[in-house]
Amino acid sequence: MQQLERSFYSKTSMYAFFVTIVLFLLMWVATDQFVYIDIALLGYMVSSFIFAIGITVRLCAWLIRPATHQVIKRSIKNLKTTKRAKRNFRAIALTSFENIFLQKFIFKRGIYRGVQHFLIAWGCIGSFAITFGLTFGWMRFDLIDPQTYQIIVFNVPTIKMTVHGLFAELVYNGLNITAIMVMIGVCMALARRVKSQDVKVTQRAEFDLFPLYLLLAVTLTGLVLTVSITFLEGFLHNYLTLVHQVTVVILLVYFPFGKLFHLPIRPLATAVPMNYQEVVKVDTRACNKCGTSYSNDDQISDVKTILAAQSFDLQLADGTFLADYCPACRRRIRVMKQLNMETPQGSPYEPINTMNDIHMSGFGKKRSDEFYNLPKDKKEKNEIVR
Repeated sequence: MQQLERSFYSKTSMYAFFVTIVLFLLMWVATDQFVYIDIALLGYMVSSFIFAIGITVRLCAWLIRPATHQVIKRSIKNLKTTKRAKRNFRAIALTSFENIFLQKFIFKRGIYRGVQHFLIAWGCIGSFAITFGLTFGWMRFDLIDPQTYQIIVFNVPTIKMTVHGLFAELVYNGLNITAIMVMIGVCMALARRVKSQDVKVTQRAEFDLFPLYLLLAVTLTGLVLTVSITFLEGFLHNYLTLVHQVTVVILLVYFPFGKLFHLPIRPLATAVPMNYQEVVKVDTRACNKCGTSYSNDDQISDVKTILAAQSFDLQLADGTFLADYCPACRRRIRVMKQLNMETPQGSPYEPINTMNDIHMSGFGKKRSDEFYNLPKDKKEKNEIVR
């Protein structure tokens, strides 16, 4: 393997090369050695290969991050554990259904946002599936007789359908259906970003708005192309085809390096409950100081490994780590460290010399003595009054 890696500039370039070769071979098989390749989709095909290379490069960069690498490593280890097989399957199935298919994590933030995200997500997934299936030749339609089509998947005949049947119409308009879903979702998202003052403060045009504009351009040009063919007898069809193809190419090239990249990495969400929730919503790790359960052993072990990989030294004088304590105890430790009172000596009411060489009052002084900065004579009068 190491000798093979030397043939490439880096591991990432090696993986990108193999992804390209696999796609090429799958295309060769599906199109019966390129006999049934559609030249009209050549532009989409080239941009799809660029998309695949970009996704590979981006995934490699993402997977070598300490946090991601450790989660993947932990997931592989837990999947190999026979005792966890039932729990692993249940966690993956439940998370996949609730958070990926139904996207409950978005609906918890509001019905409007949930519907908006659901339409965009599944509209994009459907569009990409149909686009790549047709572009790489993985799926095609063969005419059996004047009234019957047959769907060919990877050069294997599958379902037959009548040319003008309901199922055929749904298949023909698959991209139109997904485009309408994306268009509605994008319009809802843009309306929310225009209306919500809170969102305006944090959003960035190049990161948050550009992907929405790009998705809207792709869907609108695609739907206008359908309208031209169906209702306008192909009016400006050639020009509209070119415009739509340009928008799709831009989207595919942009996708791996922008906000939309979160779509292919979303399945990693299944690793969180599988790895770090031994009993759902129950913590099993006890705090070193107060004994309160606040996490579990796998999660704390991974946190220590990730911080060590990033050269964060959070080990305390007694050999323990900050991660070994619950959030409340961590806050106390930080405060005492900043006040230079890890091992308090003398009277707690005496001034404290902090690490910044600033003398702070002891815990016994009254707030008025320091905060209000009263003159000495007024202090004496206040004491007499009391």
